[in-house]
Amino acid sequence: MRFVYLALSFSFVAFSQQRPMKLDDMHRLKAVGDPRCSPDAKWIAYTLSTVDVAGDKRDTDVWMASVDGKENLRVTTSTESESSPKWSPDGKYLSFLSSRPGKAKGSQVWVIDRRGGEAQQFTEIKGRLSYYEWSPDSTKMAMIIREEEEDKKDEKKPEGAASAEKPKPIVIDRYAFKRDGAGYINGAKRSRIFIYDIATKKTELVTTENFDETAPIWSPDGKLLAFTSNRAADGDRVPNSDIWVVEAKAGSTPRKLTPFTGSDTQPVWSVDGKSIAYLTGSEHKMGEYNMNRLAIVPVDGGAPRILTANFDRGVTGHQFTADGNQLEFLVADDMSMYPARVSVKGGAVERMVGGKLAMIGIDRAGSCVAALVSTDVMPPELHMLEGSSLKKLTSHNEALLKELQLVTPEELKFKGKDGNEAHGLLFKPVGYVEGTKVPFLLRIHGGPNGQDQHSFRLEEQIFAAQGYAVLNVNYRGSSGRGQQYTVSIAGDWGNKEVIDLHAGVDHVVKMGIADPEKMGVGGWSYGGILTNYLIASDTRFKVATSGAGVAFPLAFYGHDQYIRQYDNEIGPPWQKGLEPWIKISYPFLHADRIKTPTMFLGGDKDFNVPLLGSEQMYQALRNVGTESQLIIYPGENHGIARPSFQRDRMQRYLDWYARFLKPAPPSTTLSAGNE
Repeated sequence: MRFVYLALSFSFVAFSQQRPMKLDDMHRLKAVGDPRCSPDAKWIAYTLSTVDVAGDKRDTDVWMASVDGKENLRVTTSTESESSPKWSPDGKYLSFLSSRPGKAKGSQVWVIDRRGGEAQQFTEIKGRLSYYEWSPDSTKMAMIIREEEEDKKDEKKPEGAASAEKPKPIVIDRYAFKRDGAGYINGAKRSRIFIYDIATKKTELVTTENFDETAPIWSPDGKLLAFTSNRAADGDRVPNSDIWVVEAKAGSTPRKLTPFTGSDTQPVWSVDGKSIAYLTGSEHKMGEYNMNRLAIVPVDGGAPRILTANFDRGVTGHQFTADGNQLEFLVADDMSMYPARVSVKGGAVERMVGGKLAMIGIDRAGSCVAALVSTDVMPPELHMLEGSSLKKLTSHNEALLKELQLVTPEELKFKGKDGNEAHGLLFKPVGYVEGTKVPFLLRIHGGPNGQDQHSFRLEEQIFAAQGYAVLNVNYRGSSGRGQQYTVSIAGDWGNKEVIDLHAGVDHVVKMGIADPEKMGVGGWSYGGILTNYLIASDTRFKVATSGAGVAFPLAFYGHDQYIRQYDNEIGPPWQKGLEPWIKISYPFLHADRIKTPTMFLGGDKDFNVPLLGSEQMYQALRNVGTESQLIIYPGENHGIARPSFQRDRMQRYLDWYARFLKPAPPSTTLSAGNE
């Protein structure tokens, strides 16, 4: 396997690094995203997100860079965010979604004429517009719209009188009826495919059945649309998404292409329009441990072929090469995310770029292959993929990086008591002196189906700047190590993961780096859940932070969004009894074993892992006399989005850890004679 390693000699490496990272630096970082190559392959549109500290919000704008690296232009300047930049296939327009003020409320398509002029609102869609795609001839758009009921306007009332608008009851009729961010959901209104005619500005419904549909993609000749939909009789119980094709006109009947009972998603048309490449995942009962493989199916009918069947790694971001003979995609592989390719006929998977990196986005148009690349010491920036090498096009964080002394983590491998080998990343403190023992933090990633990888890690850099050694562990259940490694924890939470986490901590202690008397632990989501498991089984951690975790999972049955996972892995208690539920509830049921002072945190609007878990654990620890705090972020979902809350959370982490791992020296009172 031949490839050229990504040179890490980016310009910022040579900068004189002056100081450790500070908390105030976190909102100076700019987030580059969503690259889109222009049809003529000369430009790449992308988004740039910055923090408006005064407004306490993020603002995302559209930019574009020339592929030769000579020009980088800001396209939008609105105070409202813009997203999903896309080029019209004829190259005349650059479009995006925005909720900026205009002729209609909500997210709408706006366009900029490349010949000049300001952005103009293109659509006046009623309902929730979440996705759009230009037709090949640039005369239409396929859209995903969720129709909504018209809001009733307040009747005119005398000044000071109460509003005439009253809250409506929420009527639920679905098995899976909650989703973080979306709130309560029912079956009355679905997200369906519409076609918007640009000349007439009319919108027509393509399919008449009431099912949720996602990501319609036009065939090269513009006659068909491929999309993903779950059309099972009770799709909430059986999440069996399939690839469908339908004529691109109103009232058409779709045709299913994939027979697999599981996850089939993200269709991409071949260059000749005769086949569709897509991602096929694990069978539906293992949905939370899904690992996607690349498959291809004839549009006219026939059996699909899995092109990466013998490649035991998850893939995403697939697209055909310009000649149609190969597919390129991204691979999650043991702490890295890299581009690879395979022939449409199958065969060996070829890695395209080497090195320790995380490529987190990719797009192709002709000779243009745009990619977002991050490393341990570089936040994501826009690059061009040219064969087996990468050319950096943007440097939005370069000014900040010039000021900072950052840490490059060390890869570790270690075995647990049951013989499993787990891998991790160790961040030594800024200015670490070899041979010294320092305060240590185990920071646990969520998911669990995800991985700690060679990408820029803000929290770890801030902790390292404060004098901590920080360990990330890709415990069993994580991605990047193959399907069996991921599914090995199914129905057995808090067991094998804890063995792997203990092995990592033991390893760093044996290295002589972690001070065994000054160790802390923490994480968010599944990382918070595992924190609870750890402190209930190990008293050596002096302090913990547990964000958005679970205490007594049975209390979450019907309360969070994971009803299918509970049914498939643990089983309803009236079928499987209480024993499996009790087994995975030991942090709460044995709270009297927990001696670690713990800060619990969460958002009060979190439907993913509701605040209930943090409240229960907090209450339990207060009951048994273990010191604890509960931090609630009003109006926040699972991912804390408000910038001031993000900073507050990080500050609380630092203060809480420092209190127990870095106690301030006792103050000295000077006597009168020494004054």
